[in-house]
Amino acid sequence: MTTLRPLFFTLLTIFSCHAFAIDWPQQVTVDEGILTVYQPQPESLSGNTLQGRAAMSITPKGKSEQIFGAFWFESRVETDRSSDTALVVDIKVTKVRWPDSKDAQEQRFTALVEAAVPSTGFEISLERLAASLNTAELETKSLEQLNNDPPAIVFREKLAVLLMYDGSPRYGDIENSDYQRVLNTPIAVVKNTRGTHYATNGTLWYVADSALGPWRPTTSPPKDLAEAMPAPDADAPSWDTPPEIVVATSPTELIVTQGAPEWKPLTGGELLYVTNTESPWLRDLPTGNMYLLLSGRWYRSKSTKGPWTFVPADELPTSFANIPPASDIGGLRTSVAGTPEAEEAVLDAQIPQTAAISRDTTLEVSYDGEPSFEPVTGTSVSYAVNTATQVLKIDGRYYAVDNGVWFTATNPKGPWAVADDIPKEKIAEIPPSSPVYNTTYVNVYDSTPEVVYVGYTPGYMWSFPYYGVPVYGSGWYYRPWPGRWYYPHHPTWGFHVGYNPWTGWSFGVSWTNGFLSFGARWGGGYPYRHPGRGWYGGGYRGPVVINTGDINIGNNVNVGNRADISKKIKNNDVKVNRDRLRSDNLYTRKDNQHRLADPGVAQRDIKKARPNNKLQNNVYADRDGKVSRNVDNQWESLDKGSWKADKELNNKVSKPSTREVQKPSTSHQQRPSTANRQHEMERARQARTRGSHSEARRPTQRREFQRRR
Repeated sequence: MTTLRPLFFTLLTIFSCHAFAIDWPQQVTVDEGILTVYQPQPESLSGNTLQGRAAMSITPKGKSEQIFGAFWFESRVETDRSSDTALVVDIKVTKVRWPDSKDAQEQRFTALVEAAVPSTGFEISLERLAASLNTAELETKSLEQLNNDPPAIVFREKLAVLLMYDGSPRYGDIENSDYQRVLNTPIAVVKNTRGTHYATNGTLWYVADSALGPWRPTTSPPKDLAEAMPAPDADAPSWDTPPEIVVATSPTELIVTQGAPEWKPLTGGELLYVTNTESPWLRDLPTGNMYLLLSGRWYRSKSTKGPWTFVPADELPTSFANIPPASDIGGLRTSVAGTPEAEEAVLDAQIPQTAAISRDTTLEVSYDGEPSFEPVTGTSVSYAVNTATQVLKIDGRYYAVDNGVWFTATNPKGPWAVADDIPKEKIAEIPPSSPVYNTTYVNVYDSTPEVVYVGYTPGYMWSFPYYGVPVYGSGWYYRPWPGRWYYPHHPTWGFHVGYNPWTGWSFGVSWTNGFLSFGARWGGGYPYRHPGRGWYGGGYRGPVVINTGDINIGNNVNVGNRADISKKIKNNDVKVNRDRLRSDNLYTRKDNQHRLADPGVAQRDIKKARPNNKLQNNVYADRDGKVSRNVDNQWESLDKGSWKADKELNNKVSKPSTREVQKPSTSHQQRPSTANRQHEMERARQARTRGSHSEARRPTQRREFQRRR
């Protein structure tokens, strides 16, 4: 197996055309002429290992004709979600085929390919990479053990904020004061010595005789308490009328409308949706069923009184797939199985975020008392319950995950070192019902004496592909640690989690999380969400500020009806702080950058192939190595050195079943059936086009998103 970094970096650079799809094909100068590589077609992605094939051509010196061929490769992918890019490195050529060359030429051209690749790798865009995986055979983790029981669903017809406690209210002293803070809620709630409770977002104040309410707005909080509060953000929301405080002590979602629900028709009159809410709330007219989208899951009921039933995303009414992408609720298509938006979101979940970590990196783990471990049911793994760090005990050794990096030690208190090997099979047995389930999505790929190569997929951030769409959270309730310190675990419900394809998951507290962002910053208890620590300790990231007039139902980023909502509440300055949970890179955050290995140690110099803007990126290779191109929606294939219409690809054939399409071939020599070959090539063409369009839109969307931050 020959290492061919340059060439295959070239071919995988295919994904990195910036605003236009003209950066591909790419070309490399070789001794006998020009080697041109067309956008690769991945066949599988397992961990950070990408395998695929690509069409290519050699143009001999002094000649204009292209001699076409195909090659297969295996490579390693290094990604950075914060910049939406990836590097394809350590490429190995596994097979080369030149259908129109003689044996002697084939040997010579193959040697050229194996010698012509640039030295290290190429930058590629995640949009193109994800879209191209349309045709890949992905290892998809079974998630049959997710819990889809609905939370309590509460409706209000006026502005309201959910104040959710993790069980009964628990108190902790606030240093240098006579007050106590309620620890098990993300909102700032305090109690004085007389038992009077106060809640605030830094601007609005509420008072109650009990933590459970009822809560009443007040304009006269205790002076010393108000002075002790940090100043609210300049972007903090403001209201003419304080919103109602709705209290819950178990998993709950709050659905708020401004006045009675206002229904609007869509999709040929088969669907209605509520316009005066931030929650995706639809009604299917043929059945009369209402649907709510909560943390990526659909729930159905005839009435707001319930009962609510979970509906898999691939069993929704057909009208859901016909929601226009540019409509107010176009963003919901990501949560409708079978749509291109949902397919790309699921494919994106297979791409790991990777990093090269210096072996000098260390970890400190603090416990509430002596380390205490409980077994993970059904496994030989135990986990520490009295720490904010995810610590596992396996076969007498200890493993910890922190910000996407595995550490290991012989003692639960350390010293901890970066792990270059982990017991993958035993870790993989951890079920979703365990609070350390997300650690199964963190991997160790490779190592050197100086560097350990690691990565995580979105499952570490509690985002999972499920019935053809992304969902958030496992749905299970995880019991917190109730000691001197309060250590909660990751919640699925209560934070109004929504998804859009540009910024990933975001959260609020029903209408706004202005209360959440303030409460998370002040005092002990709940700070920002950490992927392994629930809402305790450290900091996940500051809130992202997005104007309500620019974001609409379903978190669609295009145009929205929230502008109408803001007008109705007569406050166009209302802003919603939202935390972006996908388009981010744990490894490059300020607090983690010191862990990254020096680039000179982790990577070599990169030499990029040059784009050939005179050629169209319309040449493909099928699984048999046959080279074809698409011109004006018509397929042509090479036949004895000439392009001829391919009747097999152009004829209308029945679409093969998903099972038939995804069944892997046992050999590159195995010829696919007509239906499979046509379907596969069409999907490859559509994915390439879609990836190009997504990438072209990304700069505008990213600039707009950054502007709002």
